[in-house]
Amino acid sequence: MTSEAFSFTGKDGQTLVGRLERPAGPARGAALFAHCFTCGKDIFAARRISRRLAAMGIAVLRFDFTGLGHSDGEFANSGFSGNVEDLVAAAAAMAAKGLPPALLIGHSLGGAAIIAAAGQIASAKAVATIGAPADPAHVTRHFAHAKDEIEAKGEAEVTLAGRNFTISRAFLRDLRDATLTEHLRHLHRALLILHAPTDAIVGIDNAAALFTAARHPKSFVTLDGADHLLTRAADADYAANTIATWAARYLDMPAAAAEEDDDIPEGITRVVEADPNGFLQDVHLGLHHLKADEPVSFGGTDLGPSPYQYLAAGLGACTSMTIRMYARRKAWDLRGVAVDVSHEKRHASDCEDCEKGEKIDTFTRSITLTGDLTADQRTKLIAIADKCPVHRTLDAQAQIVTREVSQAG
Repeated sequence: MTSEAFSFTGKDGQTLVGRLERPAGPARGAALFAHCFTCGKDIFAARRISRRLAAMGIAVLRFDFTGLGHSDGEFANSGFSGNVEDLVAAAAAMAAKGLPPALLIGHSLGGAAIIAAAGQIASAKAVATIGAPADPAHVTRHFAHAKDEIEAKGEAEVTLAGRNFTISRAFLRDLRDATLTEHLRHLHRALLILHAPTDAIVGIDNAAALFTAARHPKSFVTLDGADHLLTRAADADYAANTIATWAARYLDMPAAAAEEDDDIPEGITRVVEADPNGFLQDVHLGLHHLKADEPVSFGGTDLGPSPYQYLAAGLGACTSMTIRMYARRKAWDLRGVAVDVSHEKRHASDCEDCEKGEKIDTFTRSITLTGDLTADQRTKLIAIADKCPVHRTLDAQAQIVTREVSQAG
């Protein structure tokens, strides 16, 4: 996966600046991402979702609207209609690069803009919104205190999210005049609406209004527990995974990794480097496709668990399964098992075969057993955890045989 600068010319000749997230191999599809009101292309949700989709084979362009971030122009002169024109220009620039966007994604006001722009983007086949308002004028409540001054003086400076913006009378009226009803009625594209029921910025009633106004095919997915900006990685990843899975039904995308899996022998786990500039890996295990990565602090992109997290997961899963099998055989009332696994390097003071000062890998398991169990049963179940096959493998000396495979041709 790579991330590259992507600049293009807006309708008035201004330079708009973005980032194009590309998959490691050939793109299975292309998407255009519209960020939220006054945010920018580098806000966490836009960055996280775009990179997640790129890791799944979809190239994604995210860019700064006119007057925001690194893009030229005046924010006060853009307005909602200006954002729509920026999106149309972005789609044309992508098409010129051989990546016509079939998937359009918009977050918050960007969701409203992407709905309004879809009819002018011929390549678009599917539209996904995240926390989008049903009425673009919804955002004016963020500067309601300055409306009178804007109308009287023609413009006023307001503070939004800790930054100062000039809001003009034309900008305000442009938002008031914008409606989505006709755009939704004539969308003629599949629509996915994602919204958090507890969204405190754009209420869930907006999702209901959008869904009611749109025609089929349309879908709604709740982002339960998420905030408006999707500031938690888990929420952004869930949104990206949901969008990618949903979009596959409507976009002409080849199945991910199907060709690579055909020649993988049964019982083999194949790991293929996905990003030569980072650490992202594609992991193929039969019918299962996973990602491995390193945290950002180690130079990775955090798009998948680290190798040691996979190792800890294997130990935790095997421990839980072993306890469950034993309790089932004994017909004990074990209703649930949870295993927390942590890993660290510790000085090998108690290791007879270790050199002085050497550190060894230490996995700590914290096991929670739920059910009507006696003290003796609990003691036995904790003891049986050490019989887990993965535990035995880690506790013993494993032999690893390495060989190079020559590539044909």
